[in-house]
Amino acid sequence: MERDKKMDLDRNRVAFITCVNDEDVYSECLLYLQSLHIPDGMTVDYVPVRNAASMCAGYNEGVRATNAKYKVYLHQDVLVVNKNLIADLLSIFADETVGLIGMIGCRSLPRSGVWWDGLRTYGRVLHHCEPESVVDSHCMEPDGAYIDVEAVDGLFLATQYDIRWREDLFTGWHLYDTSMCMEMQRHDFKVVVPNQEEDFWCIHCPREKPLAPEYKRYQKIFLHEYGAELHPEV
Repeated sequence: MERDKKMDLDRNRVAFITCVNDEDVYSECLLYLQSLHIPDGMTVDYVPVRNAASMCAGYNEGVRATNAKYKVYLHQDVLVVNKNLIADLLSIFADETVGLIGMIGCRSLPRSGVWWDGLRTYGRVLHHCEPESVVDSHCMEPDGAYIDVEAVDGLFLATQYDIRWREDLFTGWHLYDTSMCMEMQRHDFKVVVPNQEEDFWCIHCPREKPLAPEYKRYQKIFLHEYGAELHPEV
């Protein structure tokens, strides 16, 4: 299996991997990451990937650049405000069946394969899209520290196992996140969303834009690859 190929991973290291095409935006993202509390004995890598051909290709390149066991893949326009993020992730990853942690997602993917169309969504992200507009996207909260979901949004994805990003299928910037969630579950690992009832962990600052036309093409690719594995709620 993919995760068995790299046995020299450093269990005391976490890497923050980001595809970068705007240096000013990334510099602010990095400022927040460098302000996080680093638990005793842990070290941190910051891995910007520039000129990536796609999100999957960029993330695979980032994997090759670090030997950290724990990897956080985040968009360049995400600000991590939970100072204890690393400790919180390690606490959840103490359960070795958990492969991936996201901030917001759905309990069960609908037939469309689009997580936000799901009937039960969990998680929380603060969205800051316009100068005077801040929206607290607060869905349901887990009863405990975290809850199993089928898919999460790609703004923030933390992993403790290396499974190859499907750059053979997703050659652009869409559905790479939901694909990785499905790949994790193919390897019998859980995808989870943490409890953020007391406070949100991330601020997402995307530029508002319509859904890209190529999204539909990658949606068809996703459903062709994973459609038979979906169990939508009705």
